[in-house]
Amino acid sequence: MKIRSHKDLIVFKCSFELALQIHQLSKSFPPEEKFSLTDQIRRSSRSVSTNIAEAFRKRRYPKSFISKLSDSEGEAAETQVWLSFAVAFGYLDEKITQELDEKYEQLERQIITMIMSPEKWST
Repeated sequence: MKIRSHKDLIVFKCSFELALQIHQLSKSFPPEEKFSLTDQIRRSSRSVSTNIAEAFRKRRYPKSFISKLSDSEGEAAETQVWLSFAVAFGYLDEKITQELDEKYEQLERQIITMIMSPEKWST
C-alpha cells in the first residue's frame, strides 16, 4: 500500500487511538485536576499524533523530519509520566495503565525506527 498521507502511517493510527483512549479515561479524573493533570495528559497524548503528521509533511528535509519525530517521542514519554501520576493518585487502574504504557513503549520504538532511517520516508 502506498502511503499518501500521515493518516496512512501505522504509527499515526496507533498514536491517534491512544490519544482517544487517554481522553476517554481522563473524563473520570476529579474536577480539581482539570487544569493540571487532565489538560496535560490530553495535550501530550494528542501532540504525539500532531508531531507525526508534521514530520510526515517535512519528510523531504531529514533534519526537520527527525526533529518532529523526536518531539513526538518526547510527548509519548511525557504521557507515560502523566499516566504514572494518575495511577499514583488513584485515578486510574494500574492494569489499564500498564497496558497503555506498553502500547506507548511500542509506539516509541516505531518512532525511533523512523528516526534511524529518515531516507526511507523521503519522497
